[in-house]
Amino acid sequence: MSSDYYEILGVTRDATPEQIKKAYRQLAMKLHPDVATEADAGDRFKKVAEAYEVLQDPKKRDLYDRGGDPLGGGMGGFGGGGGFGGQAGGFDFTNLVDAMFGQQTTRGPRSRVRRGQDALVRLSLELAEAAFGTTKPLQVDTAVLCPRCSGSGATEGSEPETCRTCHGQGDVTHVQRSFIGDIRTTQPCPTCRGYGTVIPNPCVECSGDGRIRSSRTINVKIPAGVSTGNRIHLAAHGEVGPGGGPAGDLYVELAVAQHEVFRREGDDLEVVVKIPMTAAALGTEVSVATLEADLEDADEADRSVQVTVPAGTQSGTRVALEGKGVPRLRSNGRGQMGVTLLVQTPSRLDEEQRELVRQLAELRGETGPEGTVQKHGRGVFGRLRDAFAGQ
Repeated sequence: MSSDYYEILGVTRDATPEQIKKAYRQLAMKLHPDVATEADAGDRFKKVAEAYEVLQDPKKRDLYDRGGDPLGGGMGGFGGGGGFGGQAGGFDFTNLVDAMFGQQTTRGPRSRVRRGQDALVRLSLELAEAAFGTTKPLQVDTAVLCPRCSGSGATEGSEPETCRTCHGQGDVTHVQRSFIGDIRTTQPCPTCRGYGTVIPNPCVECSGDGRIRSSRTINVKIPAGVSTGNRIHLAAHGEVGPGGGPAGDLYVELAVAQHEVFRREGDDLEVVVKIPMTAAALGTEVSVATLEADLEDADEADRSVQVTVPAGTQSGTRVALEGKGVPRLRSNGRGQMGVTLLVQTPSRLDEEQRELVRQLAELRGETGPEGTVQKHGRGVFGRLRDAFAGQ
């Protein structure tokens, strides 16, 4: 049977005390002389008991991992007491590594308290909210400080205890023997996961993590002039860290919804206003609602603006109103509000209206002998648009 205690129990070299105990119980039940039928069951049972005696004791296991004899009290290794691989008068391979690369480094126990992660959430805005700014409530689902243990991770009245596997070091050292001596590797302790302590009585609320998931509402101040894709940085409003550590940051990414009337082009607003053909021909003045009309607390004078339509205005004409657009995010002033005039030609006329239009066409010399329009063979309303354009 193998003399490697880990192989005897069928566990890995980084097995936890619980795994070692479980493996021993399973083998002991199988190999106990009272129940086993194999001829060598008694010898195997003694080996299993010997392996468990060493590996379940942190000090004996540490001595065994370093190449010593935990049952005889001496150190093994090449060269005995004075060879190249020994420590009593010899030269340990670890010392050779230290001499070549400097002092051997260990990570040591790491703190349970760590900074939390940053969080990213998205917030939808109406166009007026993005243009003029607002304060918007936002529901955030993040990790918050556990209210029961206040971040300690332990139940009330209990405290973390020193890990028995690594004795509070946070690291365990594994020794591999070679022809030039002992090669040691250091890894985080599998029992305490490198913390150096274990929590025997974890908090029932957070299971020892020191934080829980919770929804909360915060008020986000939106500056005037933001647009889709802009992010607002809120320091220390993100995830609370493990062990009740400081919270990370929260980033709020904005998404501006499309408006049913206005189209935004940078800092400019574009709106289309329909006017009758007669108003475009004779000239008029129209009242156009501004974006302020979407604000409940806006002054009545700011909710609309008068736009002059000169006589003979053609469909598609754009009138630029300075200072009526979106406030600039990083500078003073506002963009334009562009009003595009769409001239509407009537699609339905009664007989009296049709006669009036026909008379207008005759006065402008745009009808033939039979009362039909001759120029370019286009309809009467097409001729009216040409007439209003001065053609």
